[in-house]
Order: sequence, then structure tokens, then C-alpha cells
Amino acid sequence: MNRLALFDLDGTLADRQSALSDAVTGLCRTHALTWAAEQWLRRELVDRANAEDFARLREVFGLDAPAAQLWQEYVSLMASAVTCRPEVLEGLARLRQAAWTIGIITNGAADIQRAKLTATGLADLVDGVAVSGDLEIRKPDMRLFELAAKRCGVNLAGGGWMIGDNPAGDIGGGHKAGLRTIWLRGRPWPDDLPAAHHVVDDVTDAITILLNETE
Repeated sequence: MNRLALFDLDGTLADRQSALSDAVTGLCRTHALTWAAEQWLRRELVDRANAEDFARLREVFGLDAPAAQLWQEYVSLMASAVTCRPEVLEGLARLRQAAWTIGIITNGAADIQRAKLTATGLADLVDGVAVSGDLEIRKPDMRLFELAAKRCGVNLAGGGWMIGDNPAGDIGGGHKAGLRTIWLRGRPWPDDLPAAHHVVDDVTDAITILLNETE
């Protein structure tokens, strides 16, 4: 089996929800948005964000700022606010030292996801990244898993691991891709989805499982 570990980004390696709250607050203060506009934006961005959201925000609330400007401000604010805990970065560094190939496979717009990877330091610790915005497809689509493996310089047919918090996208997609899986519990588990190979409460526990596989 490949010593390949593919990680989800948001909710797995990085804390998107806290960053989202801070970024929306900052954007709304800058543009003096109403409470209604702020609440609308929080609802719309809760699971994903792209430039079209800000075009609709501008239209619904009659904002003067161009949609492209609002989007770029949001991307910058997210990149400034998003965090990856030091122990997670250290764990990934240990995986690299143990000759693991590390990839990130994430749904989202390419520019904002890559901005988060750079800002957190994750970009320096991985061998390849596949973002759904690159191909306009989303996990659990097999093509995104194939792209992630290719960008890591390995063949998906050699197997490996998928680690993430989304049951259908990460674990279901990982199963379809022929990968072993580690689920970060938290979201409801669909009744018809096969169980993950391991269930953990924190991504550092998943990294420990992988390191034990190395020994």
C-alpha cells in the first residue's frame, strides 16, 4: 500500500468556522453592513463560499462595492483568520519524516482554499493539493481523489488513507477511491454509509494512527 495520507482541510486540519465568523464580522464592519445583511451572509457561507455569493449579497442589499472586491476582501480576511494548531503542523512534519506522502483534498473555491493553505503553513508540509474549484467537481467525486494522488506523485491504485470530518464526502469518497479511512466524529453519520476504518476525536489522533502504521 502507498504510504499516502490525504487530508480534508476545513474542519479537519484547519478551523474554518471560527475564521468564518471573524472574516464576516470584519467585512461587515468595513462596509457598515446591516444586521440583516450580516446574518444573510453567515447563513449563505456556513458550508461553502465562492465569488457568486458576494454578487448575490451586493444585489440583495444594494451595495456599492463591486462583487469582485467584496470576494477578495473576504478571501484576505479568511486567510488572516484561519488557524491550524501547532500540534497538527508538528504531526504532519513527523509524517513527512516517516516517509509519508501527504496530500490535501478539499471542496471549495481554489483561490480561498490555497490562501488558507499558505497562511497556515500547511502548503509547506504537503506534496500535493486538489481543490474542487480546480475541476468544478466536489468530493466524493472520484476524479478529485485521482487528481490529489496524481499531484502527490503517486497512483491511487496503490491505496492509502483518507482523513476527514465529512461522512459522505471524505469517508464515503475515500471508500470509493479504495482508501482506508479515518473519520473525525462530529457530524451525523448516514445509516447507509459503510463504517470508517477508525474513528477519532481529533486529527492528531489520526496522525498517531498513521505513524503507528509506519512502525
